[in-house]
Amino acid sequence: MLVSITSKAQRPEWLRAPAPVGDNYRRLKSLIERLDLHTVCESAACPNVGECWNHGTATFMILGNVCTRRCGFCAVQKGAPLEVDYDEPRRVAEAVAAMGLSFAVITSVNRDDRKDGGAELFALTIRAIRERVPGCGIEVLVPDFQGSHAAMEIVMEAAPDVLNHNTETVPRLYRQVRLGARYERSLDMLAYAKQIAPRTPAKSGLMLGLGETAAEVLSVMSDLRAHGVDILTLGQYLRPSPQHLPIVRYVPPAEFDEFRRAGDAMGFAHVEAGPLVRSSYHAAESVAS
Repeated sequence: MLVSITSKAQRPEWLRAPAPVGDNYRRLKSLIERLDLHTVCESAACPNVGECWNHGTATFMILGNVCTRRCGFCAVQKGAPLEVDYDEPRRVAEAVAAMGLSFAVITSVNRDDRKDGGAELFALTIRAIRERVPGCGIEVLVPDFQGSHAAMEIVMEAAPDVLNHNTETVPRLYRQVRLGARYERSLDMLAYAKQIAPRTPAKSGLMLGLGETAAEVLSVMSDLRAHGVDILTLGQYLRPSPQHLPIVRYVPPAEFDEFRRAGDAMGFAHVEAGPLVRSSYHAAESVAS
């Protein structure tokens, strides 16, 4: 059942992110361009790109920058997917080495055109980083692979340090927010990853401000915990353009604090919650905690 998502909000003064400037930002941008790589930081218009890049961290986006799905919240380009670039894992590893990273985050667009959903490239990228930068921690933020357990096995056999898959929103809003995805399928994939690699932390996240209720958020948090999720991120949805879903409301920091306390009480190992929090925000710190 479709529900109405209508904007009712004006951006508050306290919701501001640093501008993307600085020597490290320019150095990293030059490196990404030279190696012909994509980052979700730029492709998804992340508000933290200035902060993260100036600290020498970035989330690499493999399998091109064109997504086969048309989610209403996402700024990544949609359309016919690009050819798979099998040299991309090597270049990602080169970037990780050049940046001197001790923790790398890898994500991708949805590749529903491929039987494995792109799982093979995730595994190749993990192994390329391990070979080039031994000891570097690796988090992978994967799509749902259309529910393929075989695809999840391919990723987990490469032994990432963290397996992340976002549920994004509450079940009632899925048809508007996550076109082509299913809430139950995402829960199943998270649980399956935990089943085959019980010692690997599982992670998931939600965007708030799309019309969900606090009770719905707490229900999703409970479901995630019941399906083995260890690390949770909660952030404010920010509309990339007028063509994307409107913001129903801006969730104040005090409410994020309440959700963090609720997550701690549910037994999550770490909860990162705040207006500017995104999936890979403070990723290394969330594992260390």
